[in-house]
Amino acid sequence: MSIEVAVRAEAELGEAPTWDHASGTLLWVDVLGSEVHRYSPSRDDDAVLEVPQHVGAAKPRSRGGLVLNLRDGVALIDRDGVKTWLVYWARDGVRGNDAAVDPAGRLWAGTMRYDEDPGGWLARVEPSGDAKVVLDKVSVSNGIGWSPDSRLMYYVDSAERRIDVLDYDRETGEATNRRPLADVPRGLPDGLTVDAAGAIWVALWGGAALHRYTPDGALDREIELPVGQPTACCFGGADFTDLYVTTARVGLGEGASSELAGSVLVLPGVGEGLPSTAFAG
Repeated sequence: MSIEVAVRAEAELGEAPTWDHASGTLLWVDVLGSEVHRYSPSRDDDAVLEVPQHVGAAKPRSRGGLVLNLRDGVALIDRDGVKTWLVYWARDGVRGNDAAVDPAGRLWAGTMRYDEDPGGWLARVEPSGDAKVVLDKVSVSNGIGWSPDSRLMYYVDSAERRIDVLDYDRETGEATNRRPLADVPRGLPDGLTVDAAGAIWVALWGGAALHRYTPDGALDREIELPVGQPTACCFGGADFTDLYVTTARVGLGEGASSELAGSVLVLPGVGEGLPSTAFAG
């Protein structure tokens, strides 16, 4: 297994990698840099879109453009770059964090307080703009994903140091019966992705590693990384076998350094992922 540098960068808080299979590119964000990146492996090019607020995640839309989880709410960017608010929920001291699109095309948008007190939430956002808070009193809303059969949803509030699982109904979008799946003993669990076998891969903030957990919550693989703050991961490439990992420079600690902190790494051929769903709005 090799670990390569896909994008050499100095992102303060690289996050939320998403493979856009329609264009063969990787979307990722620098949250604190207020940047949305689109990396094209075929051209070895990383294009940057500056946005007016801190941005927790950017996801492709089925009709073209992007949906963004911004500081003050969820916004749509059309093909011409015009921004419109889909949901506006600005609160002092709160910003958008990780987000994911469910198998039916809804956006699940997490938030967090800048001071990481439990004042954030996880909301389900319909393409119409209707939004419902599903989980509240969240500290650091992070990884979100679904099992290949769409019956289960996985979720991380990093402060809880575990991965939770919920029963999920694709038809209604309801997620219920939240319960622990796996404790994470190393670092803090951050962003996650689910592979074709239903296993959960999670980046370990402060743990300098990735963990892979089986659907029943057993740790079955641990991969050391050359960065202290990996933040999230996703499968991409033509056959979804390349695992991309975003990283951060912030939070390294006094005197700590890493040449690759803030870059995007890629682990070619490390597993097999599934195509992501575009936001239906």
